[in-house]
Amino acid sequence: MSPPQPPPAESAEQRFRTLYADVHDDVLRFVRRRSPVEAVSSAEDVVADAMLVAWRRFDDAPRRLDAQRAWVFGIARNCLLTAHRGRGRRGALAVRVTDGAAAAEAATSPHDELVAGLDLAAAWRRLSSVEQEVLALTVFEDLTSAQAALVLGTTPTGYRLRLMRARRALRSLLAVDDDAAEPAPAPRRASPPATDALEATR
Repeated sequence: MSPPQPPPAESAEQRFRTLYADVHDDVLRFVRRRSPVEAVSSAEDVVADAMLVAWRRFDDAPRRLDAQRAWVFGIARNCLLTAHRGRGRRGALAVRVTDGAAAAEAATSPHDELVAGLDLAAAWRRLSSVEQEVLALTVFEDLTSAQAALVLGTTPTGYRLRLMRARRALRSLLAVDDDAAEPAPAPRRASPPATDALEATR
């Protein structure tokens, strides 16, 4: 009896098809969040370009599927930056959020959720595009520090440092909004004049 044979290795095309099915929808959402409103309709073109680049460079892809996902996100980000530069935009990608969509988890009522969501959306828009990008990779794309670092072309330690600064900036902006929402203290009533002072005016 011959020994059992190992299953045949998947071809590159089969492995790429698996990756494509796993990552396509997530990468499309990733690109749409970072596209200006007037360019959202071209997000699928950007993703198509990214997947074509990924296929051509598939021999260089990481072996693990989760690392391949981050690798494709990085390619999509570069394609998006190229598209932005073509429209005269520079710098990092500003990540759009929908007002009220990201309500704070601690909210306890629909009204609280709405207020928290609006506060968060307002604070988000005041972050720099770099801070938005760093936070979005963790919050929206659910990437680990190692995966997010691969997308941005930095080290996991470097990414964690950027993430800490971005979180601190967001907390600071939310705290400013909370302070602004606090009602101003009522003016203190002037102390009544002393009796002897009244007597002196008579």
